[in-house]
Amino acid sequence: MRDIAAETGLSIATVSRVLNGYPHVAPRTRDLVQQAVDRLGTQAPAARTPPARHRGAVYVRCPYQLTDYFGLIVSSIAETLLVHGRHLILDAGQLAQDEDVLPTLPDQPGIGGAILILPPEPSTQLEALRDRGFPFVVADPRTPTPRDIPAVSAAHFAGARALTAHLAELGHRHIGVLAGPHNWVAGSARLAGHASALADVGVLADPALVRSAEPTTEFGYRAAGELLDLPRRPTALAGFNDKAAVGALAAAAERGLRVPGDLSVTGFDDIDLAQATTPRLTTVRQPLEEMGRMAVSLLARLLERHQLEALHVELTPELVIRDSTGPVPAGAS
Repeated sequence: MRDIAAETGLSIATVSRVLNGYPHVAPRTRDLVQQAVDRLGTQAPAARTPPARHRGAVYVRCPYQLTDYFGLIVSSIAETLLVHGRHLILDAGQLAQDEDVLPTLPDQPGIGGAILILPPEPSTQLEALRDRGFPFVVADPRTPTPRDIPAVSAAHFAGARALTAHLAELGHRHIGVLAGPHNWVAGSARLAGHASALADVGVLADPALVRSAEPTTEFGYRAAGELLDLPRRPTALAGFNDKAAVGALAAAAERGLRVPGDLSVTGFDDIDLAQATTPRLTTVRQPLEEMGRMAVSLLARLLERHQLEALHVELTPELVIRDSTGPVPAGAS
């Protein structure tokens, strides 16, 4: 390859891509390499076809509606796979949760690897898939992922800690939490981040101020109503996501509470909804598109048989301060 690179003026990496049959190489570049092979004669390496697994399509499983959350991740994966010259097979939609897909993936012809987004399957199925030598990456894991299975997610602990620290700086100490399920990785990590930020100002997190369930707008409305009807209501509510925060805004308005004058409300994710509310939500921006790109990058390295040193990648989220948070109300604590 060094001889061909010297002969053509191309980089060794480009020569390697041509000889290994990679797609998305300019025809002129491919011709240059072939001409050099012909000139160098029998000593030149013959172009070979990559193994079937190496060439196969990438199966992307996202068993949820492709909303502005999941849609951003899937779109980013699709665009990045295109750059890598990979075909995509998409399995999406709520009904896909009822399909027992993972055990069959290694036997499906034409599939080289998979990206599993927030997989609802138990970790035992992920381990079985790993044990069969099938290359896959978990994006945004729902439950704890075995350390030897590649995964990429946001740094949930750090994001929640930054959000609660922001509320604490505004004087809030009695903070209600609209949390996700406790068995979710994000749910437990964000509760830990919340507790850590409160500990920094000498406050113990109060379990009585936490409500946990699937984080929908309906849940946010119901859980916020319960917390706001307590004899001593919270001065701030931290939503697991922006949808739960929108439900909290509705519950506050129903009780005649001004946001942020009487109550501060925060979300998480920074989907488009966060800027469509009145007031606009203070939230944490998850790097959803980067999560998709990183998942493809990890899978590409697996398919090329590279050694992965960082198997669990956490991407740093960003605190976005808008209009829904303000100083603790006078007389409250």
